[in-house]
Amino acid sequence: MNMDVFPTAKHLCSWAGLTPSNDESAGKKKSVRISRAGYYIKPLLVQCATAVVKSAKHSEIRNRYLQLKKRRGHKRAIIAIARMLLTAIYHILKNKEPYNPDLYKKSDVRPENREITVEQAILLAQTQGYRIMTIAT
Repeated sequence: MNMDVFPTAKHLCSWAGLTPSNDESAGKKKSVRISRAGYYIKPLLVQCATAVVKSAKHSEIRNRYLQLKKRRGHKRAIIAIARMLLTAIYHILKNKEPYNPDLYKKSDVRPENREITVEQAILLAQTQGYRIMTIAT
């Protein structure tokens, strides 16, 4: 199959209706229009994602679902898994390679050494919207 129509997996996911649109803000959608692909592909991928997270065969996907479900809830976690499946399908078709579950296992493992400098911590806090106050001694 020729995947040149979609330059990246993100384009394919957007076409299938698996990404938040520009008209979504604070959890409220201003438009409910769905692309033509969304009518057919999105429900199919949601059913596939639901089946995969219930299966013990692909534990890397189930573990990712359980992590997402804690933070975002069931529906959003299923959509995220559907997007993950479509991304995997894109790479399978684009690169003509078989599915590789090791790619997902590696992404779930956190690095052992997670250290940052004080300056990096301050910059990170500032990007998150915190005001940095100095304490006079």
